[in-house]
Amino acid sequence: MTTKALIIPAAGAGSRMQKNTPKPFLQLGNRTILEQTIRRFLPLDGLQQVLVATSSSFLGKAENILEEVLPPQIKGSSLVGGETRQESIYNALQDIAGSDLVIVHDAVRPFVKLHHIQHCCETAEQYGGAVLGVPAKDTIKRIDDQQEIKETPSRKFLWQTQTPQVFQKDLLLRAYKQAIEDDFVGTDDASLVERLGETVKMVKGDRSNFKITYPLDLELAELLINKDR
Repeated sequence: MTTKALIIPAAGAGSRMQKNTPKPFLQLGNRTILEQTIRRFLPLDGLQQVLVATSSSFLGKAENILEEVLPPQIKGSSLVGGETRQESIYNALQDIAGSDLVIVHDAVRPFVKLHHIQHCCETAEQYGGAVLGVPAKDTIKRIDDQQEIKETPSRKFLWQTQTPQVFQKDLLLRAYKQAIEDDFVGTDDASLVERLGETVKMVKGDRSNFKITYPLDLELAELLINKDR
């Protein structure tokens, strides 16, 4: 069985949510968003470790959630995240021992489906890397610094990237080390692997796996949670 470790970056502030509490620790239903998210991964075969990177002031809260949620066979640990998401994930990578695949998933995507997680893992095992996403539904414009439209790319080849993003551990670690050496900061983990010339496959998910970023997102999430009760 392929062994897996899950990294959840959860150090972001709640400024766009207009809350003092970081988004992963807001309540959604009768649990925090972070707990709702972690529970989505518990049935995954081969999951042996869950790491949550968060701010120092919420380290204890994250640890308590992991202790409450994880079964004995899955090791849980929380760690202080870095100044950027990329630093947080690199710090977490140092604490992974023995897993074949590393799964990176946003703390505030609590509606990801198990079969999509499984598909990403199977694809990454075969090709090296896999990212969950959906085709772009809106027309995208490329503009210049004067707000002048310069191009309308074909939507045929445009996808909105989600998480999880899954990679063979050695490949992801190599990508991060190269990014540090080159002083490169990417917008996601896949971008670090892509610049090595390695294969990253897109896996089709669905739009229910949205990221809770703004108050309206939280309202929608509360409706979905209540519907599932």
